[in-house]
Amino acid sequence: MDNRRVIGSWLSGPRAAAEEMGADFGYRGERLGLPEAGPGSVAPLGRRFGALFVDWSLCMLIAYGLITRGDWNAAGNWALGVLFVLGVLTVGTIGCTPGKRLLGLRVIAEDGQRLGFGRAIVRTALLCLAIPALIWDRDGRGLHDRLARAVQVRMM
Repeated sequence: MDNRRVIGSWLSGPRAAAEEMGADFGYRGERLGLPEAGPGSVAPLGRRFGALFVDWSLCMLIAYGLITRGDWNAAGNWALGVLFVLGVLTVGTIGCTPGKRLLGLRVIAEDGQRLGFGRAIVRTALLCLAIPALIWDRDGRGLHDRLARAVQVRMM
């Protein structure tokens, strides 16, 4: 008996096992009508985490330098508030935070339009809770994007 095939499917995950049995999931963003690659396609996970890292670093610097005046212990709490304000204002107006802009990403509504302030508030509040952002659907969207009916796409 050869157990390598069983172990391989277990290590590859349930999606690989389902695809091996004939299930067709398509590419990420296909159900949303987005292209498979290039501008307008679903943003890769690495870039999204990179953008969040840039935004969090910027918020920590703002909180450390302008709000807490050098108190690192309090800066983390204030940085979360700064991240909320930054996310609502920038995503609600131009569609991207400074980190997303730097890495060539933007947030749009599922229909391709600008997200708007109401949905930007919902999305950013859920992002600040962290847990919804760590739960993804098969299109690679976090729960915060899904509940706000938003999608992060590549600009270039």
